[in-house]
Amino acid sequence: MCGIAGLLAPQADAVPEWETVARMCARMAHRGPDTQRVIVDGPLALGHRRLSIIDLRPEAAQPMWNEDRSVMLVVNGEVYNFVELRTELLTRGHLFQSNSDSEVILHLYEELGEGCLDRLRGMYALALWDARRRRLLLARDRVGKKPLYYHLGPAGLLFASEVQALLASGLVACDPDLEAIDEFLALQYVPAPRSAFKGVFKLAAGERIVVGPGDTPRPERYFAPRFDGVDGRPLDELAGDLRERIEEAVRLRMVADVPVGAFLSGGIDSSTIVALMARHSARPIKTFAIGFPDKDTSEFRFARLVARLYGTDHEELVVDPQMVSVLPELVEHYGEPFADCSAVPTWYLSRLTRQSVTVALSGDGGDEAFAGYHEYRAASLARGIRALPAPMPQAFSFGLRHLPGAPLKPVRDFGRALLRSEAERHLGVMAHFSHEERMAMYGPEMRRLFERDRLAERFNAIVERSSGPEGVARLIDLDMQTYLPDDILVKVDIASMAHSLEVRCPLLDREVLAFAATLPSRYKLHGLSTKVALRRAVADLLPREILNREKRGFGMPVDRWMREDLAPLARDLLLDRTARSRGLVEPAAVERVIAGHQRGEPRGWQLWTLLVLEQWFRTFVDRSIAPAALPLAQSIS
Repeated sequence: MCGIAGLLAPQADAVPEWETVARMCARMAHRGPDTQRVIVDGPLALGHRRLSIIDLRPEAAQPMWNEDRSVMLVVNGEVYNFVELRTELLTRGHLFQSNSDSEVILHLYEELGEGCLDRLRGMYALALWDARRRRLLLARDRVGKKPLYYHLGPAGLLFASEVQALLASGLVACDPDLEAIDEFLALQYVPAPRSAFKGVFKLAAGERIVVGPGDTPRPERYFAPRFDGVDGRPLDELAGDLRERIEEAVRLRMVADVPVGAFLSGGIDSSTIVALMARHSARPIKTFAIGFPDKDTSEFRFARLVARLYGTDHEELVVDPQMVSVLPELVEHYGEPFADCSAVPTWYLSRLTRQSVTVALSGDGGDEAFAGYHEYRAASLARGIRALPAPMPQAFSFGLRHLPGAPLKPVRDFGRALLRSEAERHLGVMAHFSHEERMAMYGPEMRRLFERDRLAERFNAIVERSSGPEGVARLIDLDMQTYLPDDILVKVDIASMAHSLEVRCPLLDREVLAFAATLPSRYKLHGLSTKVALRRAVADLLPREILNREKRGFGMPVDRWMREDLAPLARDLLLDRTARSRGLVEPAAVERVIAGHQRGEPRGWQLWTLLVLEQWFRTFVDRSIAPAALPLAQSIS
């Protein structure tokens, strides 16, 4: 796991300054604390920060050349089928200088060109320089596990694993993109391809760019999941095949030359991973869990149950309200406004885990692959209501919208979204601020700019293009293109890499996801039962208490904390002179959100979202990011 950066000059005969890329790499020292190296070849400067995982020797350092120095590579991530690919390439006469997984990409490119991406089973963001053709390939893995930002300016094409690295170059302005801010207030994250900064973009999951000096980068999709090949076999037969694929994915991700452990929340996903790891390890697995002082929100009981069953070496940490003081540091690392409040416990979980291991396996991806979210239940309920004869759906919508009482706000929101399109209903359930709420909160300029709900239009377009044969599959496809890569995976990537920890996700393995996409929807969501096939596949591994437990989020008890412990912080930060002067939102509207939350309306998520946004403005927009100091030693060639 690493950080990558580069600068492609605008002319083929130009030579970029290696110092620019060195500054970018230095800003990402946490992603790769072991070594930093920058190589200049013609119009390209390519940089790498290394966290050594497989083949710890200098021979595996990057940037890495092939045998005749015609192809150069930097990659952030891991290729899990590298042994199979290496064996195949050796039989074709390729010469390897290391035993690293990354080097197989170089030689695979020699064989297949850009088609090499189709053979990779792993997580990655890569930059590959074809010196003969003077072409640069940028690519991101199929589900978006690893990030890649880019910016085209007068100095050329800049790219890096983190947006802060681009800012550290001194060539990118810290100007906010207001459309990204509107999307953030709705979603709690900024979805690709936009970033929170004008002129800075994110490569989306499954996209690549092929570009030469002076060319305009044009992303193209090289992979899109398919949901139209439904497998009609019986559930038990499908569950058996699923189990084999998950077990193989776990085994492949246990390969490392450094200590490996696992996150363990006690949910079905992480518990499955730990159970299968135990089957492939001669020593106790190291497991790590985070909880809260509130018994109602802590999951320690379930994590301990699995830890005892499989004899793991288990560690725990309690997160209390005072630990939210990490917010400024969190905002600095995320680079963009990011308000998924589970980022706080994930931050502390990563820090705890890194004290013992360098690699951790997690259960991320199970909810998207197997329909584990409550929102899918809500969508199924909405489809059932809409199928009733008229005017019953309209009557349901009216009744739900007018239910009294502050705690019933989520039900009223569901009623408002009931008669809308599939994507808009999903957005209505998930959004922290609906379009109507944003319009009521914005200042005059923001209301003028975003009077049309562009986000709903975008979500509608994704659902309409989906290959999913029915509602559940289409909503999973939507989440796989938005919520998973731009929220869940960003949360884990930034929190873990801030502590130089690599996190691997077996349930996001390409073979597991491809198989999950063929499962009939009734084997994912059936009535109120979620993850039907997954539960059947691992029924012999886990206690009934784990198999039958309800889905629990990993977030803080944000409603209570924002009403009690963190209420003074929210009021002080959101209503002071600096915040009031921005003009994005009306101070009176913020006061209404605060007052409504104190009356018992569940608006903690909204307050947390506003708090993160204000902290982001103060960190990145109100003050410029100073270029990172150059490290003492650089390797240049």
